[in-house]
Order: sequence, then structure tokens, then C-alpha cells
Amino acid sequence: MGMSVTISAAAAEDAEQIFKLQYLAFQREAELYGNYLIQPLTQSLDSLKAELASDTVLVARLGDEVVGAVRGAAGQDGTANIAKLCVHPRLQGHGLGARLLRAVEGALAGHAGTTRFRLHTGVKSESNLRLYRKAGYAQVGNRTASDGVHLVILEKEAARPADFAVSA
Repeated sequence: MGMSVTISAAAAEDAEQIFKLQYLAFQREAELYGNYLIQPLTQSLDSLKAELASDTVLVARLGDEVVGAVRGAAGQDGTANIAKLCVHPRLQGHGLGARLLRAVEGALAGHAGTTRFRLHTGVKSESNLRLYRKAGYAQVGNRTASDGVHLVILEKEAARPADFAVSA
């Protein structure tokens, strides 16, 4: 019998596993853009630890192994920013990214004043764009990141916290 993947808040002790997962999971993006200087690959462990302390960080676990992660932060203007959604390559394509996205939206919707969610992905990242559009996100703009990657900015209105179902 196989183990099921659970999603929960990240702990400080998860930093190294998240760091390694992020580096592994974003290799495909780096290859797609021919750019290995994208922020998820150049982020320091100390910077990630700071995000763990200040942001909403969720992890997906298969037993003791962190196999997915996502970060979010509620902003002053009612916009909650979601970033660095990643899933271990061996588990991609099984709905875990969508589960993490719903879970971080639910966690961020609980912050007073959150009215919308915003995230971004590269213009060539078709599987990411499909996931986000299926989750209700629409393109609201684009920009070029400091690493030169052209990004699509997507948003969706936040549902009330009671509208989010908790799934294991």
C-alpha cells in the first residue's frame, strides 16, 4: 500500500529539503529558457530561511520527504502574491501542483483584506500557464524579470475562506 501526500505548513527544519527540491524542480524551467540564473536557482539558503520566517510556506510531504512547496505573502493592497510553486519531477502531472495552489490560496484568503491572488510564470511555460488558467487565473500583464526571462502576470479574485475545502 502506498503512502499519501499530505500538505501542511513548512517548519524551519524543512528549509534544506525545500532548497534542494526547488533547485531540482526548476531545472526544467532553466533548460526551457536556456537560463540557469533564474531566481529559484540562485536563491540562497539564508534567503529561503527568511521567507520561511516571514511568508506563508506550505510543503507537500510523502512520508518524511518534502516533494512539493509553495510560498505566498499577503500584501497591503489586498493582493496576495504566490511564488515558487514546485513539485518533485517524479510526481509532476498528478495534480499535486493544483493541490498546493489551492492550499496556499486558502491560507492566504484567511488574511484580512485579501481580495485577489497574483502570480507569474515564464511566457514559454505552457504547463504552468495551463495549471493557472484551469485554476481561474487570467493574464493581467507581463514584464521582464531581472534575469531576462519574459513573464506573464496572472491574477484571480480571492474567494472567501469558507469557500476553500481542505483536502488531504
